[in-house]
Formats: sequence, structure tokens, C-alpha cells
Amino acid sequence: MQLATGTTVIRHGQLIDGAGQPPLRDAALVVKGGKIVYAGPVAAAPAAPPDAEIIDARGGTIMPGLVEAHFHATYFDVAALEDLDIKYPVEYVTLLAAANCKLALECGYTSARSGGSLFNIDVWLKKAIDSDLVPGPRLASSGREICGVGGLMDWNPDFRKIGMEGLVLLINGPDEARAAVRKLVKDGVEWVKTYPTGDAAAPDTNDHHTLCMTFEEMHAVVDAAHNHKLKVTGHCRATAGIKNALRAGYDAIEHATFMDREAMDLLLARDVPVVPALYFELASIERGPEFGLSQRVIDGHKETLEGGAESARWILKEGGRLGMGGDYGFGWNPHGDYARELSFFVNYVGFSPLDAIQCATKTGAEILGRGDELGTLEPGKLADVLVVDGDVAADISILEDRRRFIAVMQGGVVKAGQMTRPAK
Repeated sequence: MQLATGTTVIRHGQLIDGAGQPPLRDAALVVKGGKIVYAGPVAAAPAAPPDAEIIDARGGTIMPGLVEAHFHATYFDVAALEDLDIKYPVEYVTLLAAANCKLALECGYTSARSGGSLFNIDVWLKKAIDSDLVPGPRLASSGREICGVGGLMDWNPDFRKIGMEGLVLLINGPDEARAAVRKLVKDGVEWVKTYPTGDAAAPDTNDHHTLCMTFEEMHAVVDAAHNHKLKVTGHCRATAGIKNALRAGYDAIEHATFMDREAMDLLLARDVPVVPALYFELASIERGPEFGLSQRVIDGHKETLEGGAESARWILKEGGRLGMGGDYGFGWNPHGDYARELSFFVNYVGFSPLDAIQCATKTGAEILGRGDELGTLEPGKLADVLVVDGDVAADISILEDRRRFIAVMQGGVVKAGQMTRPAK
């Protein structure tokens, strides 16, 4: 991805560094050659060269670009699980995924980690974004997901004879688990997504307290993936599934809904990050009826919501790491609403705005494996920056309105926001 040339100075705003420090009033950010060279009080900022570009933050907020840590670019207007793999042909899914990436960038998300992809679209999206062929967040790619036969993601009945080839690699036993990972290695993914547990979406067969993979299968996935320097994550709601994933050596946990003390100790001992992805649960409860979700499914989402909120509060209190993002692309939880996750964690779960921002910036970058390059406003890091008209620390919901974005920058280049509009 191309870096900006020259010098840019952003000033007349408060600076939120993403590392949890209190906002710095009357601050300046200086960018040179696409990287941050100064972040601090405007009074101590180096003199700007005559040809420097000046961005006026208008008394608003200067902060790191956001990280969507559970991004499904290939999900679009999903109303039922089957829509994930049979609603649209792969050609159209590819176009929709590119549009979703552009939208995510316009929403202030300068980076994202794939939480699973139809076919191998995310790998090629990453290449296209990195080559500046299409706009989108810096992407850590995933691919087809791995689930045990009969598990949550195995919903197409055998008599239809269409399988799950575009979305899921179904396995029976450790040998098939290794074979599935090797296919993903060949595809070029960075993250291997698995389904150790069920979900409220499937109350009759694989609810949120069931297991969909054995420990032996999970360990085989990790062994094969780590051999090829890939990372492994998993959809883990049931307590036993969380523990299995942590003992198997998973690099991240999606959801971690029902934690107990033993699970917490395992999590903290290995410092494994968690992406709770909880706003989806609230959206499912509030909007599920209009999309035909049954009362049993909605009741399951209610239990998941409360259990997940309790676990997230506990993880933060214990000093664990949390990323923000999750499962956008469903009819009741569409792309473009990503920042509602942050507002939800402040207003419902009880995080402070700075806690939520740190999760969505610094920790998100760490989950991507790029914490040394991204996620905080510090000298030497890439200038992935969000300039917002408003005090985000006082009202985090401002981030839900992309019309308030003065500039969304990647590597110092303004990619979205008011500054990209043509002059009148």
C-alpha cells in the first residue's frame, strides 16, 4: 500500500493515542513519508515545512484508525444460515466483498482481520487492497472455515448433494483436520478459523453449549497451522470449548461467551486475545422477529448476550486483551454498523470510551500481528489515522456517523472522509 509523500500536520484537536492514556488537549500529529514523527502538545511540535499539508481537526479528535477484528467481507444481507453459501454465486460475492471493504474504510476502519471467508476471496481481496487496486482496510486474511461433520456449520442436507465446499471444510478426526489446514495453507490464508462450539442460531442440533469439534481435532489443526506459521482462532461459546481451544494452543478466541475461573486462568496464562462480538446478539434480539428468528433462537441469543457481557467485563477487569468487531453482514446486523459495537460496549457492557477505543485500536492491531506498526499514535508507526469532528471520549457514538469524519488516513494518504470530497 502506497505511503504518502511529504509532510502532513494535523492540529486543533484532542489526541487519543489508543494506548489508554487520557486525551491530550490542544495536540498535534505530524506525519512524514506516511509515518508518524510526532504526537504531542501543539506547542512542542516541530516547525512545519512551507509545503506541509495542514489538516484542521476543528477542536475534534485525532485518533488511530479503527480495527475490525472479526470481519466477514463476504457476508451480505444474510437472513438464514443457508444464505451464507447458496444465496449468491461466487462472482457476485466477490463484488459485494469489495464493496464491503470500501464501506469499512469509509467507516474509519483502516485495518481488519477476517473471521472467515467464502471460497478464497479474502486472500485475493488482501492482495488487491495492498496493491491499491481497491480501497479497504489492511486485511489479515482467512478462508474457508473448519468444522466437524454434523456441527454448527454443516447445515446443507446430504440429499441436496451440494456440500459446503465454498464456506466450510468439514472434518471427521485429526487426520482430516490436518488435511483441511493443508488446503488452507495452499490457499494462502493467514488465519485458520474453526468452530469448536455451537451457537444460539442452531438450538435443535448445535446450541451454544454444545461442542462441534473434538480436542484431538483442534490440536491437529493447531499443530498443522503452526507448522506453516499460520494462526488459529475459533468460534467458542461453550465453556468446555473455550478450554479446549486454549489447551490446544489457539492464538485467539472468538466470543469466549461462557467463561469460568479455570478458563480465565488458561486465558491469562497465555495472554490470548478475545473478540467477544456481542452487538450481534443484541441486534438479533431486537430485530430478529422481523427477520423470522424463532423465539427459541432469540432466547438463546439473550443468554449469549448476558453471558458474553459478563465474560467481557471479567476479562477486562482481570487484565486480559479484547478486540472489537463481529459478524456484520446479516440482515439485522448489516455492514456499515461496525462502530455500534463500540457504543454497545460502553453503554451496555460498561466499558469506558477509552477502554473501548484501546480494544478497537491497539489490541486490534496486536491481533492482526501488526502491533509494532499500527494501532497507536506513536512516532515510527504508520499513519493510519482517524480525524473526527467531535469529542469521541465524551460521546463514542459519534464514531457511528461517518459524516463526522474529517479524514480517514492510511499511511498518511487520505482515503475517505470530508477531505476526499471534491471542492465546490
